[in-house]
This record gives sequence, C-alpha cells and structure tokens, in this order.
Amino acid sequence: MPTHAHHPTTEPRTESSGPRPGADDPLQREKSHLAASRSALRAMRADAEALNIADVTANWVNAEVLQGEIDARIKALADLSHTPLFFGRLDYLHAPGLDLAEGATGENFYIGRRHVHDADGDPMVIDWRAPVSQPFYRASKKDPMDLKLRRRFGYTGGELTAYEDEHLTDPTEAARTSALLQSEIERPRVGPMRDIVATIQPEQDEIVRAGIGGSVCVQGAPGTGKTAVGLHRVAYLLYAHRERLARSGTLVIGPNRSFLHYIEQVLPALGELEVKQATVDDLVGHVEVRATDEAAAATVKGDARMAEVLRRAVRSHITMPQEPCVVVRGSRRWRVPAYELEEIVQELREREIRYGAAREALPQRIAHAVLVRMEQAGEAPDDRVQDAVARNAAVKAAVKAVWPPVDPAKLVLRLLGDAEFLAEQAEGILTPEEQKTILWTQPGSGKRAARSVKSAKWSSADAVLIDEAMDLVARTPSLGHVVLDEAQDLSPMQYRAVGRRCTTGSATILGDIAQGTTPWATDTWQEALTHLGKPGSAVEELTQGFRVPREVIAYASRLLPAIAPDLAEATSIRESAGDFEIRTVEPADLTAATLTACDDALAKEGSIGLIAADARIPALRTALEAAGMSCLAPGEETSAEARLTLVPATLAKGLEYDYVVLDEPAAIVNGEPDERTGLRRLYVCLTRPVSGLTVVHAAALPEQLAGR
Repeated sequence: MPTHAHHPTTEPRTESSGPRPGADDPLQREKSHLAASRSALRAMRADAEALNIADVTANWVNAEVLQGEIDARIKALADLSHTPLFFGRLDYLHAPGLDLAEGATGENFYIGRRHVHDADGDPMVIDWRAPVSQPFYRASKKDPMDLKLRRRFGYTGGELTAYEDEHLTDPTEAARTSALLQSEIERPRVGPMRDIVATIQPEQDEIVRAGIGGSVCVQGAPGTGKTAVGLHRVAYLLYAHRERLARSGTLVIGPNRSFLHYIEQVLPALGELEVKQATVDDLVGHVEVRATDEAAAATVKGDARMAEVLRRAVRSHITMPQEPCVVVRGSRRWRVPAYELEEIVQELREREIRYGAAREALPQRIAHAVLVRMEQAGEAPDDRVQDAVARNAAVKAAVKAVWPPVDPAKLVLRLLGDAEFLAEQAEGILTPEEQKTILWTQPGSGKRAARSVKSAKWSSADAVLIDEAMDLVARTPSLGHVVLDEAQDLSPMQYRAVGRRCTTGSATILGDIAQGTTPWATDTWQEALTHLGKPGSAVEELTQGFRVPREVIAYASRLLPAIAPDLAEATSIRESAGDFEIRTVEPADLTAATLTACDDALAKEGSIGLIAADARIPALRTALEAAGMSCLAPGEETSAEARLTLVPATLAKGLEYDYVVLDEPAAIVNGEPDERTGLRRLYVCLTRPVSGLTVVHAAALPEQLAGR
C-alpha cells in the first residue's frame, strides 16, 4: 500500500536541505517507496517473462499471437533507469471509490507513467491516465478536488532528490508557482522529445482527456505543447478504450521523417508501443515520387475541386448498354433487353456508391433479372443459380462493356497527360488556365506525356490524386483515431486523404495557422475540418507557452499582424526571460559570425540548432567541417558529444533546441514563393529555442520585425 507522509514545507525539499536521514525523514521514506516500486515492477516483468503458453494455445497461429502480446507486455514493463517511476503523490481527504482507484483502498496515491502493484495486487503506483490521478493536473486552491496534499518529486539522473508540497485545503498557505514544475519545464532539451506527463497543465489536461466520440482541433502557439498534448491524448485514449482501438488502430501523422524521429520515443516512454507513425506522403505512397511541382501546379492539384474532377473522370468510364444480354443455360436462352440493363445501370449510378462496389453489384443485378424470367417460366432457381448466372460469360461481357474496371493510377496518368480528357472532366470546375497549369504537357512544348505508370515522374500532389481516385473505386479502411500534427500546411486534397483514414473514428488535429508555410496553407480551422470530414469539431486554443522564452516569443510575435492577424499573441510562463541577441555583421563576415555564435552557444548546456535558409546549408556545412565543428542532421539524436544540429529552415517545424542560432532571416523569407509564406517560415524558425536565440544577419531584417 502507498505510505502516508508528514507534510514538510511548501518549498522544494532536497536531500541536503532536508532533515537528518532516518525513519522520520519524508524524503528517505519516499526513496524507500521508489525502491520498493522498482522492485515490484521488476517482479511484474519477471512474472510476464515466466509465462508458459505451451498448454493454452490450440495451434501455432494462436501461439504466435499470444507470444507477441506477451513480448509487448514485457517490453512495456521495462524499468527505464533515467525515467522517474512516479512523479507525484496525492493525499485525499476521503478515500475515492474503489472503481476510481483501480482497487486501491487507501487515501494516498503515487502518480506515475504506468501502474505498478505489489505481490498482493495492491497498487504502489497509479497510472497517470486513471481517473483518480486527474486531480494531480487540475486541482487548485479554488477547487482542491478533495485533496489535502499534492506532492511533486524532483529527480536527478533517475534518482529522487527533492519534493515539494501544496496543502490545497490549508487557508494559511498561499497559492504559488511550483519551483519543481518550473524547473522541469526549463530543463535542457538534449536528445529526442520527451513526455510532459509530469507537467501537464489544466487546460492541456482537458484536451488530453476529451472523449473519443468527437474530434478535437488544437490551435497552439509555439511552445504551448500542442504536439505533446496530441501524443498524450493518444496514450490516454489507448488506456480508456484499449480494446476498441486495438481492433481499429491508431496513427500519428507528422510533417516529415525528421519530425517523426524526434517524437518517436514519447509514446514508448508512456508504455504505448503499438501506435504507428507516418507522413501524409507515406499514406498515399502508391507510386514512387520522383518530381516536385511548381507552387502554382501543386496549389491547383491540392484544391478540393479536384475531387469532383476525379469523380467525373472515374464515372466517365460508365456507358449505357446498347445491346441486350442473352444468357444461355442448357437449352434455354434468357434475354434481358437493353432498356432494362440501362435501368439497372442508372439505378447504381444514382446511388453514388463506390465505383468498384457498384461494378461488383452489377452482375448480381443482371442475374436477378434473369432469375425473375426463370420463375415466370415456372422454374424454381435458388441462390446458387443466381451466382452461376452472375459468372456467365455473357453477363461478364455486358458488365465489362458498360462498367469496365478502372485503374486509379492510370486514370490520373491520363487526366494529367491528355489535355482533351482533362478538359472534358474539368469543364466548369477548373479554368482553362488552371488546366494548363497541371498538365504534364502543353501544346507546342515538345514534351510527351508519360507512357506508363511506372515511367511517370509523379509528384507528391499527384500521389494524393491517385489516393482520391482509389477511394472512389474502393473505400479506404478507417482507423479508430488519427493524430494529425502541423495540420495547417496541408492542402484540401491532403486533408481529404487523412480524413478517409478516420471516417468512422475520431481525430486530434494540431497546428498553428501562423506557422502555415505552404502556398496552400489553410486560413481557418473550420475550412480544414470541413475538408477532413469533421465539420463542427471543437477548436481549442492554447496561448500559454512553456517552451519559448518571453523575449523571444515577443520578438517573433511582431510578425503576427502580417501572417495571422486574427490570432492572439502567445505568452510565456517561463520565469527566465531567456538569452536573446541580434548580431549585425558585414556580408563577407556572415558565415564566420554564424560559426562564432554556434561556438558561444556550445559553451552553454543543452542542444544547439543552427537554422538557415535551405540555400545556405551547403556553405554552412562546409564551413563547420573546415572549423572542425561536427553537426547532426535534423531528427538525429543529440548527445553530450554531439549537440549541434544543422537545420534547413524547411525542416525546422516541430523541432526544438535549447539554443538556436538563426542565420540570415532575409534569406529564409526570400527562399519562399511569396512574402507571407516567407514570413511564416521565419516565424517558425524564430520560435524553436527553449533557452536562447542569437540572430546573425548581414542583409536588412524584414520590416515587420522593427520595434513597435
């Protein structure tokens, strides 16, 4: 059972400042409980490892499935030495109901990343997702939620070294900011993204614990923890609806591979090992992408109107029957006239079901018409006869003539390579200029359309069109829950591609309108949610920052009137203003000055990101190598020996570093097709630091950054 503890001071109590170690030392007692909990976790893992399934499985298939589940359980019970097993304790005034406390009967509960019980089955650590844990995140002096004490623990290298108490029902104790909480928020960010399970704030917890029945969109300013909130929401939903989501599946969608690599350790640290991760390009990877569209072409291809163009193109293959269908069975001939076939085809067209599903239904409809004639002639055919008629050569020929099979990739190949076919399908939808923009070939250009799907130089936008066409032919399977991060950058057609993956499930949409860095970036979340097929979903706004220093977010927010005038300016709860410096240099000295700024940052603790316009990356990499300064690529894990990452501006989104050196802002803005997109890209880059930012520039800074 969890032990009771006396109430020490509300200031953080460390080993050096606490009372003499012994039986009356609360810190020592908490250390003892930690040691006992770790021992219990090891015993739980040993029990799982000792399971023998030889006598409980009927065949090797069942054995493989069960062994896989056991292996996953063993992996989830790993004791990560540098990850605190519990980070808080709740002392209730009254014992919660047994159903709330997972069988616990006491009034004190240790809150951690996973449930741990002793040999008798009594809980030693309660999962942070359990209802009894919720007051750890939401209780306050105004609403103590039946708590008399909330204790937070501080750790150093996995060892418990401090604790801090809040007596929520003590009127003499003033509400104050938790020093341990502040310290955890501001801890240096060496390595991949970590969970925020110990620091979730009340407004974040509301989103994390929102029900699975509806979708949630989170508009989050830089540093507000929206990505972490989305990942913790997945972990919570898997806890609360595990059986349902185990059947239907969950998926996290990120903007690029570097981002996915950066976040990939968060869910495993919370004990969730089965959540898949992908980019939108991964979802629609039906063809090899070997080309990049011009912005104008990509914008038209990504427009929601293309869905109707594709629908028309698919259905253009349907032709009304001109001849009757004559089925020969034995000595009898059964004739279905053309007008009746036309009625069947027309009825299937009007039902607007998938092209492939209608094509599969058509032979059965024709066979049914034949069976009606058989019955009228006195025969008594059954279902087997109908199936046989549906497979008859004459029926197959009739179906192929009026409702031929459609290959989605070949369809898009024709649409983009055949001006006449495109004009027919896009009439009244796309202007002639827009049609020319997306055509692979234009009259007089001397270029030829691709001859085959394999030889075509497909772009990412083309792959999305193929995915749309595939769904028009056959329904895309739906998952139980999808998390879509950096959602503001998607085109309407990409939103549709994601939406198809959760038509019968729910979604968590994360993003920031101000960080939209594609020409087709969404202007409103309502528009995006409509394209996703989730209109009317709740939109929550996070404006309280935990990551970006106050001075840095204030400086970056100068761009908001130009890039997202309707958004509220973000604030930061960080007590440290952060290091912030702008260094103006001569053009000839730019690269050397940038390296000097990196050298200065490396003298401090934590990770360093050197962010620059994509065009500047090769020169900076060469200069770093010449100076003997090793650097990582985005997404690669930093370590004590390798802390500097060279980041192209286009890959900076979603990443964070303790210190950022930003090279030549004007080059970042000029690297984009228009000024708004360029300024949004700059806003993203400016808001990557956790502790400090140094801007190095030779060209004039954008006028929007001038003081207000």
